[in-house]
Amino acid sequence: MVHCRLAARSAAACTALAVGLITPSFVRAQTSMGTPNAVFPEDFGTVQTVRELPDGRVLVADPLGKELYAVDMDAGVRTVIGSLGQGPEEYLQPDAVWALPGDSTLLVDLGNGRNVALDPDLRFGPTSPLATGDPRSSLVLALPQGVDGLGRIYSRSMGGLGGALSDSAAIMRITRGTPGIDTVAMFKLQGRTQTRSGDANNQNVQISPVPLSPEDAWGVAADGSVAVARSVDYHVEWISPDGSMTRGTAISFDAVRIGTAEKEEYLTTQSRNGGGIQVAATINNGAIEMNFSRGGGGNRREIDQYEWPDRKPPFYSGRLNIDVEDRVWVQRHVDAGEPSTYDIFDRRGEHVGAVSFEHGKRVVGFGPTSVYVVRYDDFDLNYLERYDLPST
Repeated sequence: MVHCRLAARSAAACTALAVGLITPSFVRAQTSMGTPNAVFPEDFGTVQTVRELPDGRVLVADPLGKELYAVDMDAGVRTVIGSLGQGPEEYLQPDAVWALPGDSTLLVDLGNGRNVALDPDLRFGPTSPLATGDPRSSLVLALPQGVDGLGRIYSRSMGGLGGALSDSAAIMRITRGTPGIDTVAMFKLQGRTQTRSGDANNQNVQISPVPLSPEDAWGVAADGSVAVARSVDYHVEWISPDGSMTRGTAISFDAVRIGTAEKEEYLTTQSRNGGGIQVAATINNGAIEMNFSRGGGGNRREIDQYEWPDRKPPFYSGRLNIDVEDRVWVQRHVDAGEPSTYDIFDRRGEHVGAVSFEHGKRVVGFGPTSVYVVRYDDFDLNYLERYDLPST
């Protein structure tokens, strides 16, 4: 979920862009992932991604705890990397980590509005801004939804905050250190509603999501290929770096009916997953200041504030996880309280299997032989688990 706000001396615009959640209720043979082979004993505020290092440790950025850790899952210990601040070797809100070439790492530092490259010894190096362009018309956010083996960032287009609603967005490829931005593909956005108030000199625009409405999901493989799960008929497409496309077979499904339990579970999930990224742009005398943060979430009182569809589409939107064998893990929605279930698709976009975890668990990354998963306690704190990577 991304929340955006644009404020000027005499005008303000507020945009809430939320990741929709969706699911199919068709029944397929699936394998339970069983018991993890390692469970880290200490909690995290929230975990978006993990990166397994060559020595087996795992880098974990905790934006709510405001620390970056190197985690030894087997020894049950973690070490803080860097410190809180705005200078070298510092961050204000570390949000995600991604692999870069040469065993380096890309750290997303929301608090300082920058991406930071860490070398193989986890020393902090070059930085680049998270945002470029004018937020009123052509804002470009380098917030990664994927990073390929060449270190190129893949993000979604935003357009101008407070502008006309669109039913689709572009998947953009951003080459760090250059002005080059390529459009890789388009994907469907979830439904949204928009209300305006005020006059031309003091205008407010509120854009709200339609939760659990259909939205495509996508992710990036190491070679720069992009996998897109299409929400209309539930199939997976692969777009290669040369622009060619491979389309898998569509899967039939019966949509799950949305009741109070499904609505409550949706809002709980939003809170557990960190509550979304807040993006604020302030323009004063022509100077633009961008601010980023993660936090906030849903609660029971918000249910009636949204429009809700009658049924869920086939799968969760947002980022698709792609493992080391280039298999796409698509989390489908199930009835509230049912096990977390992932359909697995191969490089042709064909369905090759399905796995399930205990209810509420979420895949956050892979190692060469491992799957990293987050579980939650009664206080919605995140705990990291490691499973053996299954074969299909």
